[in-house]
Amino acid sequence: MSYTEDVAKKINELLEKNYDANKGFMNSVDHVKSTNLKTYLKSKAVEREHFSDELKREIISFGEKPVDSGSFTGDMHRAWIDIKSAVSQNNEEAVLEEVQRGEEASLEDYNKVLKETALPDSTKAMLTRQRNAIKNSVDNAKRYEQIVS
Repeated sequence: MSYTEDVAKKINELLEKNYDANKGFMNSVDHVKSTNLKTYLKSKAVEREHFSDELKREIISFGEKPVDSGSFTGDMHRAWIDIKSAVSQNNEEAVLEEVQRGEEASLEDYNKVLKETALPDSTKAMLTRQRNAIKNSVDNAKRYEQIVS
């Protein structure tokens, strides 16, 4: 596997996770009542859509083909949010726990790619910026969870 194929493969994995996150955030909107929380979740979905667009452009710049959908694992996680919300006494708290768990997993994925992959400076800067935004999302989900619990 060539260098560009390897880098594109790793970025494609992050792209797939961003598709999953976007769908997860949009799905979560249906499970909360708070207007502020709905707005937050929608903004995170839009942010992940923007990340996906950036990642697709980066993959194409390596001469490779971006994936076009999320993962089976992401589908299962969204189903778990549905189940947990249905049986929970506090839907918003349950949704926020799952959002936080998903964002922490994304953060780990980004950290792994940034640590283990030799990346061009521009790619590394983009991934670092996206990772930092996800870190802020983890912190915000924790704050929202404290408010609703």
